[in-house]
Amino acid sequence: MDLHFGDSKPTDEERAAVDSLLGLPTSAWEGAEDRTDSDLRWARGGREARERRDLLLPGLHAINDRIGWISEGALDYLCRRLTVPPAEAYGVATFYAMFAVKPRPAKVLHVCTDLACASKGSAALCAGLEERLGAAGSAAGGLVWQPSPCLGLCERAPAALVIQAGVPSDEGSVPLPLADTGVTEKVQLGGARPSWPAGANPAGQGRTNPAAPARTGNGVSAEPAARRYATAVIAPATAEALVLAAAEPAAAPAEPAASLAVPQAGQPGLSLLARVGVVDPYSLDDYRAHDGYRALRRAFDLGPAGVIREVTDAGLVGRGGAAFPTGRKWQATASQPVRQHYLVCNADESEPGTFKDRVVMEGDPYALIESMTIAGYAVGADRGYLYLRGEYPRALRLLQNAIDQARARGLLGDDILGQGYAFDIEIRRGAGAYICGEETALFNSIEGYRGEPRSKPPFPVESGLFGKPTAENNVETLINVLPILNRGAAAYAAIGTGQSTGPKLFCVSGNVGKPGIYELPFGATLGELLELAHAPDNMRAILLGGAAGGFVRPDELDIPLTFEGTRAAGTTLGSGVVLVLDDTVPLPKMLVRIAEFFRDESCGQCVPCRVGTVRQEEALHRIVDRTGADAAQDIALLREVGAAMKDASICGLGQTAWSAVESAIDRLGAYK
Repeated sequence: MDLHFGDSKPTDEERAAVDSLLGLPTSAWEGAEDRTDSDLRWARGGREARERRDLLLPGLHAINDRIGWISEGALDYLCRRLTVPPAEAYGVATFYAMFAVKPRPAKVLHVCTDLACASKGSAALCAGLEERLGAAGSAAGGLVWQPSPCLGLCERAPAALVIQAGVPSDEGSVPLPLADTGVTEKVQLGGARPSWPAGANPAGQGRTNPAAPARTGNGVSAEPAARRYATAVIAPATAEALVLAAAEPAAAPAEPAASLAVPQAGQPGLSLLARVGVVDPYSLDDYRAHDGYRALRRAFDLGPAGVIREVTDAGLVGRGGAAFPTGRKWQATASQPVRQHYLVCNADESEPGTFKDRVVMEGDPYALIESMTIAGYAVGADRGYLYLRGEYPRALRLLQNAIDQARARGLLGDDILGQGYAFDIEIRRGAGAYICGEETALFNSIEGYRGEPRSKPPFPVESGLFGKPTAENNVETLINVLPILNRGAAAYAAIGTGQSTGPKLFCVSGNVGKPGIYELPFGATLGELLELAHAPDNMRAILLGGAAGGFVRPDELDIPLTFEGTRAAGTTLGSGVVLVLDDTVPLPKMLVRIAEFFRDESCGQCVPCRVGTVRQEEALHRIVDRTGADAAQDIALLREVGAAMKDASICGLGQTAWSAVESAIDRLGAYK
C-alpha cells in the first residue's frame, strides 16, 4: 500500500476538526507533531488504524464542515490518522458533490434546478441570483452559490440550502426548533445532550446568532466569537430571501412544520403518516403515548422467526422501486451462519421528486428508530447504520435526538427492554451522490471508499457491509413493519391488492394546487391521487417514478397505482414520485435536465453509463428546438445509446437513464 504523503501541513483548525472525531494522535506515526523515542523504535497504527477506514467519510465531513473545503494538508493529516493512502482518499473526497478540494468561501448556497423546482421557476430564481451575486461558482463576499440537483424539498419548490462552515457548538445550549409550534426549546447540553455527528451540531439554528460578538461585563464588545457551523433551508425561495439567508444563515426563518408537507395530516385512517403533525418529533414520551414501541414489544413476544413470518405473510415488498419481498430478504440474512450481521437503512433518497422519507424522518423520527430495532432483531444484527442524505439538516438533528433519547431510556443499547437483545444505531451522512442510493454503492460509501456499485453475486444478504450478511431497506419499507406487527399480517394484507399489499406513500409535486406526501392504499388510481392534489386542467404530462421512471399522458389517469398495474401500463411506480407538468413547461428542456442529471450522477465505473449518459445529453441538446424529420437522426441515435445503457450498465442508474426520455418520445410524442 502506497502511503506517500506530501509536504503540506494542516492548520491548527484542520487538526482540531479531525481530532474532534478521532481523538488526539498517540504517536508521530498518526500525525502527532512531537516525535518520541518510542516512535523511533517501533511503528504504530497499521492494522488497528486501517480498521477505522470507515471513518474516512465522517472525517471528510468534519474538515469540510469546519473549514468549508478540504486542503491537501488536512487530507494528508486525516490519511495519517487512518493509514489510508492519500491518493485513495482524494478519490473519495472528489467523488461527492458537497465536498470541495479547492479553496472556496465558508458559505455555500445550493440552489435546486431539478425537475420539480424547474417547473416552479428555478430558472428565474437563478437569473435573479446572477444579478445580485454574480455567476454561479464565482466567489464574492464570503459566499459562493451553485446549482444543485434535487434537494428533496419538492413540495416547497423552488428550494435552496445554505451551509456555513464553522466550529461545531458543544458548549452552552443548542436551540432545537419545535417543528409543530415554531417555538425554540432550549435543551441544556450536558448529561443527555444530543451527540451530533462530527461537524453537524446545529448551533444557531432558528433565530439566534451564534457568531455575534460576545459582551463583557461592562457592555463592551469583546472579540467576535468563532464562526459557527449553521444551515438554512429556504423554500419556497426568492432571490431576495436567499441573499438575506446567505448573509446570516443562523438568523434565517425556521423551516415550516413537517406536517405542512402532508395535506392529509390529522385525518382518520392514516397508518404510516398517522403521527405526523400529532406528536412532538422531539418527545419520546409523546411517541410512546401514541402506540410507540408497542410493535417492538410484540416483536419480542414473537421472536425473530415470528417477526419474519409476519412480514412475509403480510406481503410487504421494498418501497424503493425494486419491490423485492422484505420477508425473503430478512430470512436470507438471518439464516447466514457468518457473524456478525448488519442492518442498513437507506435514507439517501436522491431520486428527483422524492421527499417522503424526509417528511417521515422529520415528522415521526422515533418510528424509524423503532422499525430499525425490530428489523435488526429479526435478522440477528447488533448494529444498524442509518445512511442519511447530507442535504437533510433537520432530519439529522431529529434522528440523532431520537437515537440519544432511545439509548438513554433503554430502547437502544446492550439490553433493550430487559430482553437481553443488544442493538445500536449510528448515523452516517452522505455527501451528495445519487449513486449511493444503490445498496452496494452505499456500503462502499460507509466503508470509506468511492460510492461505486459492486458486481453481484455475492448479494448483500451473503456479503454486504464490511463483507458480512446485511439487510438493507429504505425508510418507507421499514416503517411499514409497525402496522404489520400492531395489526397483524392478515389485516395488513387486506389493504391494497393481492400483489401489492398495504398503504403506499406518494410524492406529488410540480404544477398542482396541493403538493405533498399522500398516503393511499395500493390500488387507488392515478386520477384519484391527482384529484386530492388539485391537478390543473391543462396537464401536459405526469412523470411516475422520478428521473428513472416514465411519463404518462393526462388521458391515462385510470392507471392503478400498484406495482403490477403500472407494469401492465408500460411504466413504473418506482419510489412513488408523481410529478405533474402543465402545458407551460417546455418538455424538451425538462428532458435535457434529466439527461444532465444522469450525466452528472454517473459514477463512471462502467463504459455504457459513463459514455452513454454524455451522448444522450449531447443529442437532446441538439434537438431541444427541433421536431419531425429534423430530430429523426438524433432520436435514432438516442434509441441506440439507450439500448446499450439499459442492457450493459452495471447498475440501475445506467439501466434507467433512458427510460423517461424514451417514454416522452414514444408516449408523449415530444418531438413530433
